[in-house]
Formats: sequence, structure tokens, C-alpha cells
Amino acid sequence: MWRRIASHLYVRIWLAVVATVLVLTFLVGAAWRLSADPPQLPIREVQISNAAGEVIGSAQTRADRKPGDGLEFDVVTKTGEVLHLELPRPKRPPGNPWNRPPFGFGWMLVVVGLAVALGAYPIMRRLTLRLEALQRGVERWGAGDLSARVNADGRDEVAFLAERFNHAAERIETLMDSHKSLLANASHELRSPLARIRMGLELMGTDAASPQRQEISRSINELDQLIDEILLASRLDARQADAEPFETLDLTGLAAEECSRLHVELHAGPQGDSGSVAGVSSVTLQGSARLLRRLIRNLLENARRYSTGEVTLELTQSGSAAQRKAVIRVNDRGPGVPPGQRERIFEPFYRLPGASEREGGVGLGLALVKSITLRHGGTVRCEGRAGGGASFVVELPMPAAS
Repeated sequence: MWRRIASHLYVRIWLAVVATVLVLTFLVGAAWRLSADPPQLPIREVQISNAAGEVIGSAQTRADRKPGDGLEFDVVTKTGEVLHLELPRPKRPPGNPWNRPPFGFGWMLVVVGLAVALGAYPIMRRLTLRLEALQRGVERWGAGDLSARVNADGRDEVAFLAERFNHAAERIETLMDSHKSLLANASHELRSPLARIRMGLELMGTDAASPQRQEISRSINELDQLIDEILLASRLDARQADAEPFETLDLTGLAAEECSRLHVELHAGPQGDSGSVAGVSSVTLQGSARLLRRLIRNLLENARRYSTGEVTLELTQSGSAAQRKAVIRVNDRGPGVPPGQRERIFEPFYRLPGASEREGGVGLGLALVKSITLRHGGTVRCEGRAGGGASFVVELPMPAAS
């Protein structure tokens, strides 16, 4: 707890100032005490002189004197006369109560130090508030919000640093927007020559079953798929909300259509129970039908590409009535994904070592799955399966039960 508090810059500056003031206060106090007049020693002996200055008698303090009593002396003169001399204890004049018991100079230093500490704290806090605001802005920008900016008011070094950060963030945001726009436009323009190539291939009239024709068709289809996925990824990156409006849709129906198209078995059931589709209430949520259809299709195609056995899709619900989630789980019996690669496979164009040579693909399918999931406020992860294979789990928020 203390280490976390002391890690803040304003706390360390404040503690340094307080420690410095306390040390200076004690040094000044010690010097003041040393430079003051030395204390008067108590009276131990008295002498009585006559008008001529001759000592006619002397006496010591009485041995039976008690602390707090006045001073009393029995003086015997040279003539044998005994004189009783009494000096009453002086009354303490009224003065500063801080110098009276139980208070003293130490208490005064404590009060001064406490006052300095309380006065220095708001000053130090004010000086570091802008540093904390700059830190929050940098963290937001580093988390992916390229529109994050910080307050650059002032004329000191913090203001200069904030102004330089805003300038750099603006340039990077403009560069990224230009890059996304160029990628989207290039992907869109590539469709026209690709369509002409496909049409020219059809007009050539060669044997459709020839290996050369099939290889060209396969390459064209892969290129068409790559362009389509790049275009969709750029639109999702640009967060074009008007391009994919959300609506209430039946996720069970979408999953059933995609499973039927790819001949994949579908299991659906409430609260994590597997069962047949028939007789199960529909899973409804707010989302884009086109994007969610693409999400399910990419998961199924990825599983079919790598699996050597059966591929299944499980559609269930989880969570409480206030925080319900639709869970899409695609299971395969492929080689699986090593634990250290289960996060990286969702990066654009990342492929497992040797996967591109064996199974093909362009490496954007799972990246699109993650982008679409985040667009709907959900999460996606990859898990291992007992007996071999992998499970891709997508959790999407559902409306609260009324």
C-alpha cells in the first residue's frame, strides 16, 4: 500500500519538501537555543559587606532546603552577631504558554512542521495534476485511441511536452487515416481488373477441367477473397458505423444457415447445455447480420481447413439475467494451437509456422473475427481440446431479460 502511494510523483516531491523544511526548522531552532543567553546558576553562597567594602560575614545555603523553597542564610558577622537572611522565590511572570510545561520548544517545532506540511501538500498537488493528465492522455493514445489529446495550457516544460505530444499524435492519426483510406480504395479498385480477368478466362473457351484452368481459377478466388477481407478490415478499422447498422437479429438462424452451407453439425442449448436446434428458443441480440454471418463463416472455414475430423458449432447462453451472453464455440480436431500462439493468431496476416504451405489462406480470417467481435462489444479466445484440436470461443453481450 505504502509503495503504491509513494510511487506518485507529487507524493515524493511533497515528502522531499516536508523533510527539507523539518531539517531546516530543527537546525534553526538548535542554533537559536545555542545563541541564547546561558541560564543563570542557582545561588549557593552570600557575602555581606560594610560601607567600606569589607566583608563582615558570609554563609552557605542551608542544607535542609527543599526544592521550590526560597533561599535562606544564617550569616555570622565578625562581631559574632547572627543575621538571618531570606530571599523569597520570585514569581514567574506571565509569558508564552508554549514555553510552559508540558509544552516547550520541541512542541513548537512540531506545530511549525505540521503547518508547513499541510501548506505544502496542495501546492505540490497542483504542480503535478497536469503531469497526471498528460499520463492519462498518453495511456489512452497508447491503448489505440488515436484521437486522444491533452491540455497544453501554460508556459512551462509540461505545457511544451503536451503541445509536442498533441502535434505528434495528430500527425500519426492523419497518417493512419490516409493509410486506411488508401488500402480501402486500392482494394475496391482491384475488383474491376479481377472481374475482367475472370471474364477473359471464361471467354477463352479452354477445358474447364484442365489443371491450368483450375489453378488459375483457384488463384483468382484466393485473390478475390483477399481483396474482400482487406476491404472489410479497413472499413472496420475506420469504424464506419453507418456502413454496418445494428438491428435485432436471430443468431440461431444465422448459425444454422452457415452450418448448413458448410455441412457442419450445430448444437444449441440454453445456459451451456448442448442439444439439438429444434425446440430451443432463439438467441437474439443487437448486431450486424452481415458481420456476424461473416464471423461464423470465417470460424467454420478456418476449422474445416485445419481439421482432420468432425467440426461442430455450439451456440449457448451464459451469465445472469442482467448480463447475458451468447456463446459461439467452434470445435475442430486439427493439430491445435500452441499456448504461446493463441493470442497472435488473431493478428492480421499472422500464420502458424508452415500453415501457409499446407492449407493456404491469406491470414485475415481470424483477425476479422476479432474485429467483428470487438465491434459488437464481445471477446474471442482460442482454447485447447481434450483429445486434440482447438476450440474458438466468441462471447457476445445480449439484451437484459425483461
